[in-house]
Amino acid sequence: MKNQLNLPNEVEHEEQELLKILNKQTLPKHIAIIMDGNGRWAIKQGLPRFLGHHAGVKSLKEVINACCDLEIKVLTAFCFSTENWKRPQQEIDNIMHLLVEYLTNELIDLYAKGVRINPIGVLQELPQRARDALNRAVQHSLGNNGLVLNLALNYGGRLELTQAIREIVSAVEKGKLKAYQIDSTTVEKYLYTAGQPETDLLIRTSGDQRISNFLLWQIAYSEIWFTDVLWPDFRRIHLLRALVDYQERDRRYGGVKDK
Repeated sequence: MKNQLNLPNEVEHEEQELLKILNKQTLPKHIAIIMDGNGRWAIKQGLPRFLGHHAGVKSLKEVINACCDLEIKVLTAFCFSTENWKRPQQEIDNIMHLLVEYLTNELIDLYAKGVRINPIGVLQELPQRARDALNRAVQHSLGNNGLVLNLALNYGGRLELTQAIREIVSAVEKGKLKAYQIDSTTVEKYLYTAGQPETDLLIRTSGDQRISNFLLWQIAYSEIWFTDVLWPDFRRIHLLRALVDYQERDRRYGGVKDK
């Protein structure tokens, strides 16, 4: 299926056609997105890399709005990884400033849409201003029962699993849990996404085809949709294309279906 944007009228027409095809009963409950390509987008425009992150906010807002319209239960956005601290300090500072700005400016609109903000990751290592903004957003949206927006910040899949193992071992040592009782359900209770549906669909933008240490447990049986579109150019139509493609797949979870 095409990945590039067409003329505005063609885009609107295609969106309407995709919406007709979509089966609202079999949409993914949980969508995760690796929002890649911000820096490359900026460089292509002859701009500083951090402006690519600013441009990417529009894409995130559009995807959130689309998920709300489609009544998707959970959206997990990979905002900042545990490896991203290796980037230039100026870029890190700009990303953290953008996070605070986004949560401040969009909170009322997100609340009105029923979005519940749920940051995941090693949050205590984020700058204080970022933690304060996240705490305000979490508290403000706590009672909402619409889309759960997981903001993955200082997040790494291996670290998440390592922390879960430590907590499970600690529970065993304290006699709260027996080793023979540990199963996949036990592990899931100790993940950042505890209580949420498994990730059905993982989307990665910018053309790279790798998982990059994201939701390693949660995406065990996810469908993965790659696109060459850089994140700042990602729009509602691309999400709809991904959803139509998702619904055309045969999800067998390792088994076979009766003929």
